[in-house]
This record gives sequence, C-alpha cells and structure tokens, in this order.
Amino acid sequence: MEKSKNNQNKITVGLLAVYLFVLTWIILFKMQFSFQDLRHFTDFREINLTPFADSVIVNNQIDFNEIILNVLAFIPFGIYINMLKPNWSFLKKIAPIAGVSLLFEVLQFIFAIGGSDITDLMGNTLGGIIGVGVYIVFCKLFSTKVNKILNVLASIGTMCIFALVLLLIIGVIRYGNYG
Repeated sequence: MEKSKNNQNKITVGLLAVYLFVLTWIILFKMQFSFQDLRHFTDFREINLTPFADSVIVNNQIDFNEIILNVLAFIPFGIYINMLKPNWSFLKKIAPIAGVSLLFEVLQFIFAIGGSDITDLMGNTLGGIIGVGVYIVFCKLFSTKVNKILNVLASIGTMCIFALVLLLIIGVIRYGNYG
C-alpha cells in the first residue's frame, strides 16, 4: 500500500512539473516557440492594481473570457497541491498557488512581456481554490483511489496538451508563423 502511494506521488510530481512547464510557456512565453517570436509581446510593461479595470475591459465591457481562462488554467494547480499535501491547511494550500501567480505577474513586468494585473492574480488564485474543491469532491466520490484516478485523468489531459502543442509546431513549421 505504501509503495503504491509513493509511486502515485512520483507520478503526481511529474505531472505537476509538466503542468508548471506548460503554464510557464503559456503565461510567460505567450505560447511562442522561439525568443524571436516573443518580440511581438515585449516592451509592454504595465501594472493594474484595480480589479476588473482597464486590462479586462474590451469595448467598454468586461472581457470575461480572459478571466475564465485564468481561472481554468489554475484549477489543476489546486488539485495537484491537494494530491501532494492533503494534510495541509486550506491557507497553506492556497499560498503556493497565489505565490506562483504573483511570480508570473512580477516576471511579466520585469521582462516587459505583458501586463501585470491584479485581476489575473485573483482569477488564478480562484482557479486554485476551485481545484482544491474539485479534489474534495473527488475524495467523496472515489475515497482511497482518488489520486490514482486523478493521475490517470491528468495523464490523459497532458497527452492531449502535448498533441495540441505538436499540432501547433507542425503548423508553424509547415505554414510559417501562424499562416
């Protein structure tokens, strides 16, 4: 039993590493395949400390798509933290999620590769909180096999992401930079 749990933790750590790599590629590298392609996103340095203000306003309305995507992007983080540290308090689980989100926002500002936005920080943290809740629901449904089931689902999701990235790379190679 203990060996199985240890193996599940190793799988979870590996999946978390892949997830953080992909999240970094999405947030900091804007899904670009080279630093040269990233130049289109550089020289943009802005900080927005007012929630739901300028950065999410499009045509005088709040662009909920960006907020929803930020929330969705961080749900797996909450699940992974819970899988690896089920005995941590709620605040101790949320702290690394908010910390990584803050780190991304600060790095975007430092490297001038996007706006640093309190709304993003809030959305990302909310996503992590939802992930913690999703884990709790899965625990109620699947009890002792929850980590095994979530690792299988995460592995399938990771393979889908890799397939999507592979298709993007093939498209870039075949058609040049985005057509």
